[in-house]
Amino acid sequence: MDDSDFLAKRFEQHRRRLKGVALRMLGSHAEAEDAVQEAWLRVDRAGADDVANLGGWLTTIIGRVCLDMLRARRSRPEQPADDLPEQSDGPTPEAEAVMADSVGLALFVVLDTLEPAERLAFVLHDMFAVPFDDIAPIVGRSSTATRQLASRARRRVRQSGQPEPDLVAQREVVDAFLRAAREGDFEGLLNVLAPDVVLRADQRAMDTAARARKAGAPALTAESRGADIVARAFHNSAKGARPALVADAIGAAYAPRGKAHSVFLVTVHDGRITEIEVIGDRDHIAELDPLVLD
Repeated sequence: MDDSDFLAKRFEQHRRRLKGVALRMLGSHAEAEDAVQEAWLRVDRAGADDVANLGGWLTTIIGRVCLDMLRARRSRPEQPADDLPEQSDGPTPEAEAVMADSVGLALFVVLDTLEPAERLAFVLHDMFAVPFDDIAPIVGRSSTATRQLASRARRRVRQSGQPEPDLVAQREVVDAFLRAAREGDFEGLLNVLAPDVVLRADQRAMDTAARARKAGAPALTAESRGADIVARAFHNSAKGARPALVADAIGAAYAPRGKAHSVFLVTVHDGRITEIEVIGDRDHIAELDPLVLD
């Protein structure tokens, strides 16, 4: 395998996440595909021999591609995004596709009123937890100015009456939970779990976890309640789980080689986890279509 083939293989491992970023930036499946293809062309030309963090570098590239496309779209306002539905008596397949993504149709309409740089700062930071220091070079601003771009976008979302994504705060809680579980930090687990937290699991998740207990899978039952019991279930476990965007929120997924085998639906309230649902059923996971985050 030559260097180009190896790079292509590594790029494919990130393709789904890159399309997720592009789709939430552009609101169009066709344009998102075009953006990912353009990102690949740029990557292939530049090479990645000296890149230490490939995922972060690819996010930067897809961000720049999307920013260029948004600016080009602004210069052609008469050409709407192809996934925005026309007025009709019922939802079109295109509308249903957009509403099925983590940015619903109503929020996307609000995002479409933002300036390109505002939109990119808001989407990358508030939806994908990309640090402002990493976003700043994409929009050609300082970190402080980039933070202000996202803040203005956030105010527009609030004024529109649409629910503001709080994925950054959720991500912090889920990261703390997974870290405490992996490190065997029992007190850390108790700190992020609500006293009356509920843990549920479907039958397939329970069966899989039982077979993989020695490999670090959590001790699952159909339902467990209380922070102490749930903390013991995850103590020294969940070592392969990674944060993921699941059902409009930050959860987690065990996804070796990019394919999710189990998904954690996590509910966060007031900075603590109030509910965890572990799903192992393949059809249910396919419906949720989790997006594993870097």
